Parts: sequence; structure tokens; C-alpha cells
Amino acid sequence: MGAKSSRREFLDQLILAGASAAAALPLLEPVRAYAATGDMPYRTLGSTGEKVSLLGLGGYHLGLKTTSAEESLRVIRTAIDGGVNFLDNSWDYNGGESERRMGAALRDGYRQKVFLMTKTNGQLKNVWNAQLEESLRRLQTDVVDLVQFHEMNLPTDPDVLFGPNGAFEAALAAKKAGKIRYIGFTGHTDPEVHLKVLRTAAANKFSFATVQMPLNVMDAHFRSFARQVVPEALQQGIAVLGMKSMAAGRIVQSKTSNVTPTECLHYAMNLKTSVVINGCENLKDLEQGLKAARSFRPMDQSEVANLLAKTAAVGGTGEFEYFKTMDPHILRQSKYATFTGP
Repeated sequence: MGAKSSRREFLDQLILAGASAAAALPLLEPVRAYAATGDMPYRTLGSTGEKVSLLGLGGYHLGLKTTSAEESLRVIRTAIDGGVNFLDNSWDYNGGESERRMGAALRDGYRQKVFLMTKTNGQLKNVWNAQLEESLRRLQTDVVDLVQFHEMNLPTDPDVLFGPNGAFEAALAAKKAGKIRYIGFTGHTDPEVHLKVLRTAAANKFSFATVQMPLNVMDAHFRSFARQVVPEALQQGIAVLGMKSMAAGRIVQSKTSNVTPTECLHYAMNLKTSVVINGCENLKDLEQGLKAARSFRPMDQSEVANLLAKTAAVGGTGEFEYFKTMDPHILRQSKYATFTGP
């Protein structure tokens, strides 16, 4: 009896923890009217007014050696044919192979169907300019719809970015020249760094179009981007791009929380995100993401609380969100030896 009572008390504590976490999150309001089953939902990309698919296609996995160029092309074009119009990439994904493959897939009229995003790591003007030119060549386009300053993970990053000879100045010039349309930033490790980037931008009288961050069922319990950064971004009209909905697969693979891939995606979609970026190595992965987007319905607070209760016991240490707990200096140096992308 004592053991059963203790277990019941433990489960009750988890449910309370889930309810508390849910109450503090920027969740969608449950609504009756929504896209019919089978349709790809679209949302507005913050203050830009652009309409983008709820599911975004991650670029990292598309350049892996375990995924052939032919399979990557099939994934990209099948995603677009299925209603996905937001494509993610980065200058340094797989030594540029991710961008090269995406550029090839966007021939034959596919470029005109998508909102194309890539990222740059260079924080100084000359490095950023070189990376942008290389990305344009690889992606086979004259203009990228959105370029994001990648991996704003260190407290000093905003100072360098907006400082003398910083990449911010180069990005403004590229936008004026028509090479890019919108500017955003990303980060993996610390919500406080995201907030500092936003404050530094405001001090320079600039507002980002987008901000990308990890959003998953573990995030609500540890160093939470959803709690700290999403509300601030929304208040400023900045579109929120969710990534790491499965913590690079670790949440599902860990088998500690009994959360399914679809539940992971639905949770991130239920936050006030414009796009949830999903990495796909093959058509099976893509179909999983498409089904999640097409079947999504806004959840009420009790549904979210029950979901977060499943992760309350294991989510509080950041164990499964290694990108938050790893030394950001090491993360930046070793990322592409161990990282599995969005």
C-alpha cells in the first residue's frame, strides 16, 4: 500500500508540474475552425506578412552521406508538392553539400514555389559576405528570402555582430542590394543570449524578421526558450521558428518519456510558432512530418499539461537537450561531428 501510495503521489507531482509548465507557455487558443484534414496549414511569418507552411523542411539531413543526392531531391520536391514552402539550410551544413543539393532540387520551377532560408556563421563583415556569395552560388539563386545569423550562443556574440566591422552591417547592405529579403538569427544554448541579441538589435534601432530556437517537450522544464524568448519575440512582431522538436531525436530514442514523434511535433506547433522545422533523411521521415502538420489541431491547456507531465521527471536537467548543456565553445567547434541538425 505504501509503495502504491508513493507512486500515486509521484504521478500527481508530475501532473502538477506539467500543469504549471503549461500555464506559463504561449499556447495557441483552441479553435473549432481549422484546415480540413489533409490540408497543409499556413501561418503568417510575423510582421513580414509572408504565408509559410506550418511544417518547414530542415536542410541538414539532406546533405548527409547516408542520404543519396537522388533521395534528397525526392524529399525536397515531394515536400514542396505536398504543400511545404519553407526550406531551411545553412552555409556550413555538411561542408556545403546540403545547399548544393537543395539548389539542384529547386531547378525546373521549384524555386518560385518556396520561401528559401539559409544561415551564415560569419560574424564579421568580410566573412559574412563571402559566405553569402557562396550560399547564393550553391542554392542557384540570385536572392535568398531569409538569411539568419547562426548560432548566437555566447554572451559576446551580439556585441561582435553589431560592433565595428560586424556582419550586421554587411547584411543590411545585402538586403539593400536585393540579395536577401529578410534578416533573422538562431541559437541553441541559452535564452538569455537570445534576449541580449534582441536588446542589442533594439539599441541599434533594428527589428529582426525571425528568431529560431529549440522548442520541444523538454524545453518547458529547463532553460526554456518557450517561456523566456517566445513571448518577447511575439510582442515585437518577430516570427518564431521552432527547431529541435525531438531534440535531434533524443527525446523519442530515449524512451524515457513515452512521447511519440507526432506528439513532439504537435507540441511545437501548438506554441505560437510560424514554422516548425523538421529534419528528414528520407521520404518516410517526410511523410511523418506531413501527417503531423495535416492532422494538427490546437490543444487546450489540459492536453498540453498531460503531455508535459510525461517529460517532467526527465526534462529538468537538460540531459536530453545536449545543445543547451554543452559548452557553447565546444558546440561551435565540434557541432558537425555530433550534431544531427534541426
